[in-house]
Amino acid sequence: MTLQNMAKKLLIVESPAKAKTIEKYLGDDFSVKSSYGHIRDLEKGNDLGVDVENNYRPKYVIPTDKYKTVKELKEAASKSAEVWLATDEDREGEAISWHLAEVLGLDASKTKRIVFHEITKPAIQKAVQNPRTVNMNVVNAQQARRVLDRLVGWELSGLLWKKVKGQLSAGRVQSVAVKLIVEREREIQHFKITPFFKIVAQFFAKNAQGKLVTFKAESPTRFDDAAGAEAFLKKCIGANYTVGNIEVKPTRRKPAPPFTTSTLQQEASRKLSFSVNRTMSVAQKLYEQGFITYMRTDSTNLSETALQALGDEVVKQFGQRYHHRRQYKTKNESAQEAHEAIRPTYVERQNISPNRDEQRLYELIWKRAMASQMADAELEKTTVDIAISTQPGANLVAEGEVLKFDGFLKVYLEGTDEEDEETAGILPPLAKGQKLDLDDMTATERFTRPPARFTEAGLVKKLEELGIGRPSTYAPTISKIMEENRGYVVKDSRQGEERVFQILTLKNNEIAKSKGKEISGATKNVLYPTDMGMIVCDFLEGHFDKIMDYGFTAGVERQFDDIADGKIEWPRMIDRFYKPFHQDVEKTLKEAERAQGERILGADPETGRTVLVRMSKLGKPVIQIGTGEELDKKEKPRYANLRPGKNIETVTLAEALESFQLPRTLGEYEGEALEVNAGRFGPYVKFGSAFVSLPKGEDPFDITFERAVELVQAKKQADKPVGYFEGQPITKGKGRFGPFIKWADLYVNVPARVNFDHLTEQQAIELIHQKIEKEANRYIHHWPEENISVENGRWGPFIKFGKAIINLPRVDGGKMTADQARALSLADVKAMIEKEIPGAFEKKSTLKSSGKKK
Repeated sequence: MTLQNMAKKLLIVESPAKAKTIEKYLGDDFSVKSSYGHIRDLEKGNDLGVDVENNYRPKYVIPTDKYKTVKELKEAASKSAEVWLATDEDREGEAISWHLAEVLGLDASKTKRIVFHEITKPAIQKAVQNPRTVNMNVVNAQQARRVLDRLVGWELSGLLWKKVKGQLSAGRVQSVAVKLIVEREREIQHFKITPFFKIVAQFFAKNAQGKLVTFKAESPTRFDDAAGAEAFLKKCIGANYTVGNIEVKPTRRKPAPPFTTSTLQQEASRKLSFSVNRTMSVAQKLYEQGFITYMRTDSTNLSETALQALGDEVVKQFGQRYHHRRQYKTKNESAQEAHEAIRPTYVERQNISPNRDEQRLYELIWKRAMASQMADAELEKTTVDIAISTQPGANLVAEGEVLKFDGFLKVYLEGTDEEDEETAGILPPLAKGQKLDLDDMTATERFTRPPARFTEAGLVKKLEELGIGRPSTYAPTISKIMEENRGYVVKDSRQGEERVFQILTLKNNEIAKSKGKEISGATKNVLYPTDMGMIVCDFLEGHFDKIMDYGFTAGVERQFDDIADGKIEWPRMIDRFYKPFHQDVEKTLKEAERAQGERILGADPETGRTVLVRMSKLGKPVIQIGTGEELDKKEKPRYANLRPGKNIETVTLAEALESFQLPRTLGEYEGEALEVNAGRFGPYVKFGSAFVSLPKGEDPFDITFERAVELVQAKKQADKPVGYFEGQPITKGKGRFGPFIKWADLYVNVPARVNFDHLTEQQAIELIHQKIEKEANRYIHHWPEENISVENGRWGPFIKFGKAIINLPRVDGGKMTADQARALSLADVKAMIEKEIPGAFEKKSTLKSSGKKK
């Protein structure tokens, strides 16, 4: 037997967990390896990664952290009889298969590619018996999205750096998602809350057992003010109440379809309080272990096998009457990334994992799939009119509901995003003409409510309704806009404000007036736009109306679908979009003013100077008193930070002036003054010469003496040395870029893998050694007197001239290596700088000579 005959076939998937599950179902013919996701991506760093002049050709590179994986896959492929590709069935998975074929030197048009919707033995074996090849139309749809998003992101981010603030970034779909949140926030800000009065009466009647019970009836009329409500109650004094028309109406309630990606994210948010990312992470694990079907889908379809299995399980657990076979049609016309809804692979399994998150999400998927194949719930709805003798025509209405057959409700009821949704109770037996005794009647002041802020899942629902994004893009889009370095959106829970409301009560023919209290405006885990998010949104809306248009963005998604269907060529689609967009960018760079979100609030009562609020260069909202023309020659404006919970668009003059009441002296502690103040990096407590930053969300105006002492003591404890190295103390702290340790003049970031709270001396010394070694290897050349260096970087060597980063020229079509860079002289490097920054050294000498003349 030859070695070729003995060699196994190599099957490549994305994740090791998936590989482990699949390997159990394949015979000895296959060896299963993982690519750990994508093995190639567009070039990063200072390179656009797309050759715009050459038909938008992508420049793909293998990231350094994938070198080892690629090497292992190449070795495995060279020893295998044949290579098969088994990545996920969506566009991302198809692209990974193509990249694998390219990197491993396989012919994509001949290499066997298998797809499956679930990781079960029958599904895997069926897929192996029916291989296909890589679908290049689907790959091109993914390439088009990746290239277009890189072009838009690259150009918009560069523009924002110059016109708003450094380090900002923007994306095509993310910008539209931020716009939705900004628009909703402004709707809420501009919403006029108006009071009204709602009238509810409680009546006595005997129930079926003859026991006296109360039931409620409401007036269908709302009253705009207390006077109208009181007038209604006064007319009811001494009135008789009689049952009028009784309407009994049978109703049915149908189950919801099985889950798609979007509905799973929404329901997991409502019922389990999962974030979108958490839902997808847990669902991925369930899929890879073979418990559920593929979790990125917008189809509600179920396979014939699934329909049969679910039906059998319903009959087995609940009886034949509870079964109703249903095949759902997907409303979304573009639903083509997968062919089946999310469901359990084996419905007879109810307990699948000791992991709490996995078990809870699986139960949700199981219940939804089961309910989808169950009978309607049958209800009887009763509506009763109650006449008031003193007010002909002004009826009260009582509603009740009786569940006659629970059907699918035995297993599952879909949640809603509506607040205070009331369900009708059961009414006692009533007869037309029956006289009723009134217990009491209340007119309670209520208030109109603005639209609710988006939750993560609510935003996914809205994006899906608008046709923006696809199942694989929802979670990454939301994660991106909430990234701290972007600072566009925050997920927050905020306390409401106490509100007093009026209550008028009619009892025993007398009207009593009282007041109640409630908390209004409280929120939990909802999305708020930041001031920076609003400013960037307005800037982009003002200069790129197409990019920010919902219909246009949805149209781009449909064009990606057309590419996947082979209807259009992807470079043509990119060209139609990019050329006018690029012209808009160039025009905006030349003509647009810097965006600061400036808003004039009024005049300072003490000085008469202008009070305004704007965004600082550090990206923080600040209040300013005094503008250029109002100040003396060497005088500077006064600045204060905006208080927590306030924003540029809604802060009032009075609230802004309060911010200038800092610093606040709190008292004396250990012989030193203790005060609270705010600086350019935020609020802090000052104790002697020490400064202690306030935790995020704490207001310097609310800090008490006791809280300040607590923070100082915590700081002292944190500043204690964790150990010593070469006779000098090692201390630790937290800065803008995360936790760090300090030794001598060296600052060392502490990686996430190290437990910062329990950092040992030995761990700290190891990190210091690594930093010293890294610094030693940092420079290939260093000319400090010229402010020039050639340094090693993550993506290869580069030139640093002052703060400017300059790419080294390519050598023989590839990136210059560190060894090649070592051969460069100072003159060579200067010439490269001069080429990228014409006149770089002339400007320097001109500045020096002009200084001498002065």
